[in-house]
Amino acid sequence: MSTSSIFRSEQMTLCQLFLQPDAAYSSIAELGELSIVQFRDLNPNVNSFQRKFVNELRRCEEMERKIRFLESEIKKEEIPIVDTNENPDAPKPRELVDLEAMIDKLDYDLKQINTNSDALRKNFNELTELKFNLAMTQGFFQQVDPNGNGMFNDMTEEITDETQRMTSGGMKLGFVSGVISRERMNSFERMLWRVCRGNVFLKSAEIPQLIEDPTTGEKAHKIVFVVFFQGEQLKTRIQKICEGFRANIYPCPENGNERRELTMGLMTRLEDLNVVINQTEDHRQRILIETSRLIRLWKIKLIKIKSIYFTMNMFNNDIARKCFIAECWIPTSYLEQVQLALRKGSEISGNVQVSTILHQITTNEKPPTYHKLNKFTQGFQNLVDAYGVASYREINPMSFVLITFPFLFAVMFGDAGHGLIVTLFALWMVLKEDYLKDKGKNQEVWRIFFGGRYIILLMGIFSIYTGLIYNDVFSKSMNLFGSSWKVKFDDNILLKDGAVTLEPNPRPYSAAEHYVQMYSGNPYPIGLDPVWQISENKITFTNSAKMKFAIIIGIMQMSFGVFLSLGNHLYFKHYYAIFLEFIPQIIFLLSIFGYLIILIFYKWTTYLAEQATDAPSLLIHLINMMLMSYPTDDSKTPKSIVVFYNHQRIIQTILLIVAVICIPWLLIGKPIYIIVQRKKKTNSTELVHQESEASNDIEMHEQNEPHQEVDMSEVWVEQGIHTIEYFLGCISHTASYLRLWALSLAHAQLSEVLWTMVLRIGLSMGGIGLGGVALFMVFTTWSTLTVFILLLMEGLSAFLHALRLHWVEFQSKFYKGEGYPFVPFSFQSILEEAAAEN
Repeated sequence: MSTSSIFRSEQMTLCQLFLQPDAAYSSIAELGELSIVQFRDLNPNVNSFQRKFVNELRRCEEMERKIRFLESEIKKEEIPIVDTNENPDAPKPRELVDLEAMIDKLDYDLKQINTNSDALRKNFNELTELKFNLAMTQGFFQQVDPNGNGMFNDMTEEITDETQRMTSGGMKLGFVSGVISRERMNSFERMLWRVCRGNVFLKSAEIPQLIEDPTTGEKAHKIVFVVFFQGEQLKTRIQKICEGFRANIYPCPENGNERRELTMGLMTRLEDLNVVINQTEDHRQRILIETSRLIRLWKIKLIKIKSIYFTMNMFNNDIARKCFIAECWIPTSYLEQVQLALRKGSEISGNVQVSTILHQITTNEKPPTYHKLNKFTQGFQNLVDAYGVASYREINPMSFVLITFPFLFAVMFGDAGHGLIVTLFALWMVLKEDYLKDKGKNQEVWRIFFGGRYIILLMGIFSIYTGLIYNDVFSKSMNLFGSSWKVKFDDNILLKDGAVTLEPNPRPYSAAEHYVQMYSGNPYPIGLDPVWQISENKITFTNSAKMKFAIIIGIMQMSFGVFLSLGNHLYFKHYYAIFLEFIPQIIFLLSIFGYLIILIFYKWTTYLAEQATDAPSLLIHLINMMLMSYPTDDSKTPKSIVVFYNHQRIIQTILLIVAVICIPWLLIGKPIYIIVQRKKKTNSTELVHQESEASNDIEMHEQNEPHQEVDMSEVWVEQGIHTIEYFLGCISHTASYLRLWALSLAHAQLSEVLWTMVLRIGLSMGGIGLGGVALFMVFTTWSTLTVFILLLMEGLSAFLHALRLHWVEFQSKFYKGEGYPFVPFSFQSILEEAAAEN
C-alpha cells in the first residue's frame, strides 16, 4: 500500500470503453471479478423498461423466482443447502438457455409432484375418515332386523311421538353419517336440535387418535356421528347444516355385509395409496436433495448474469459504429489491469479481431473518492465516512484516527481490568473471524460489534495502558514498586487525629519536635502513586492532573489538525490560503492555547512537590492575560496570581495583540485577495477558475459545466461565518476536551461504587459455607453490573464522545468531507449484499 493511498485517495481517471457487442458480456464479467471499475449511467432519462436488455433481466428475475420456490421447498423439508464455497464464473449467454431449461424443468416437476402428492394425501385422509366412520358406526347399527323390514326397533322409544306415528304408519328411518371436528360438535348438535325441532336422533363417538384433516392437512381431533331422521325435508336440512359446520359426510351402507365388503376394499385402497404416497415422497426428496447441492451455484450465476445485463443497460448503443460505449471511473494505478481484463474478455468471447478500446478523457467533473483498505483499516475508515466521505484527494483522517481514536477512548475508559476484558473479547473475535463472519447476519448489534473488532481490540489495549498510568484496576491500585510516601507518625497521633495529612515538606510529628521528610523525592516509576487510592483528597489531586492532560491533548490534536490543512493547501496549490488562512489560524491557536500548554509544563517543572503550596493558579493567569490585569510590585498579591517568570507581562501582551490581529487578518484577507484578482484579470477564464478555488464553494458536478462567478456578498458572508466559527471554536473546542477528564472521573467513581457497595459485601462476610455462597452471589451481581454498566454503557458513552471529538474538534480544522464514494462494479459486493438480505 503506497503512502499516497494511505493519506490521500487514489488518483482516478475517467475512461470511455468501446465494446464490441459479441465481447461486451465477457468483458463486463471480467471487470466484475476485478472490482475496480465504476460505470456511469449514460441513459439517465431512459425508463428501465425501455432499455436494451430488459428481456434478459426479466428472464433472470423469473428464474430467481423459481429458485426461491425451490429453496423454500428445500427448507420446508429441513434439507441442508450445500455450501462448497465455490465462486463460479458468470456463465456465457448461451449457457443461460441451458440453465433456464434446467430450472424450468425442476420447477415444473416439483409443482406436479406437489399437486399429485396433495391430491393423494387428501384422498388418503378422506379414506381414513371413512374407515373410522365405518368402524365406529358399526356399534350404532347393532339393533337391525335380520329380514330388513324394521330397522332400529329399540331406538323408537327415544324418538318423538310424531316420529313414532310416522314409523308405525310404514315410514322408514333414514340416516346421515360423517366426521366433524371436536371443537364444532357442541354447536353442531344444538343447531340440529333447533332446526329439526327435535325430530332427529344423534349418535356420536370420538376417534381415539389424531387424524389429518383432508382440507387443511393438519392433525386434529375428530368425532364420528350418525343422524337418524324421517323424511327428505329433514335430510336436506341436515346436509346443509353439515356443510355449514364443515362436516365431511360419508356413505354408509345399511346392510352389514355391504359395510364389511366396503371396509375390506377400503383397507386395500389405503394400503395402495400409502405405497404410492411413500414413493412420491421419496422421489420428491431425491429431487430436493439433488437441487440443494446445486442451488447455491445457480443463485451465484444468476446474480452475476443479472448484474452484467443491468450494467450493460447503462451503456450507449452506437448503431453507426456497431458497438457499445461506456464511461467509467478507474483508479489510475489499475489502468493496466483493466486493459488486461478487457483483452481477456475479448478472447473468451472468441472475438479477437477487434479488441475493446479504452480511451482516457479529460473532464472537470469531481472524481469519486477511493481508498485502498484492508480488514484492519476498514472499520476506522467507516468511522470517518460516517461524518462525510473525503473530497477527492484531500487528506484522509483515517490514518491518524487509527491511533488517536482508541487513545482518546482509553483516556476516558482508563481501567486496566476493564480494558483487559475488552481486549480478550476483541481478540476472540479476531482469532475466530473466519468462523464468526457468517454468524448472526440478521442481528444488527452483533454485526456492528464484529465489524469493529479491530477498533475494539485497540481500544482495549490502550485502556490497559491508560489504566496502568492511572494505576486503576477495577477501582483498586497495584503497589508494584512501593509508594514514594512514607508515614512515620507514632500511634498517639494516629489514634488522636484519625486521619493524617501527607506533606512533602518536613514537619514535626512528635513532642521531640524533630522533622521527617514524608515524600522521598523520587516519583513512582509508572503512573500514579498507589497511596492516592486511599487518600481523602484523591479526587482533588487526580482531577487537577487529568484536567491538565485533557487540555494538553486537546490543544495538541487541534494544532495538528490545523497543520494538516497546510498539507491540503500545498497539494491543491492554494498558496494564498497558506498566508490568509493557515498562518492566522495557527498563530491565534498557539499564541493563547499553545502558551497555556507551555505554562502547564513550566509549572510542573519549576514548582517541585515541596513548593506545591506556592504555585500560582493557571486559570487566574489566563483570565488576567485576557483582561491585561497584572499585580503591582508594592501590592499584597495573593500567591495564586504571582507571576511565573520575568517579563511575563510584556510577553503576554505581545501574544494577546498578535492573537487579536489574526481576527481581521482571517476575516478580510481572503475577500480582498479575490477583489484584487478580479481587478487584474477581468472576464478571464483563468480568473474565474482562481475565484472558484479561492472561495472553496464552487465545485464541478457535471462534465464540462462552466464555472460560475461568485457574488462578493456571498464571499464576505461565508468568510465572516468561517472566522467566527474558528475563533469561537478554539475556545469551545478546548473546553470540549474536558470531557476526557469528566468521563474518566465518572468511570473511576462508578467502578469504585460497585466495589464498595457490592463486591465488598461478599468479601466482608466470614465463614467458608455462608461466606462462600454470599461471595458467589455477590460476585455474580458485581460482574453483571460491571459488564452492563461499566463495559457496555460507559464504553458506549466513551466511544461516542471520542467519535465526537474527532468529527467536530479535530476534523473540522482540515477536513471538508464533501466527496462521494467510489462504488465499483463488483461481483463480490453484490453477492455479499444478497447474502445479507437473505
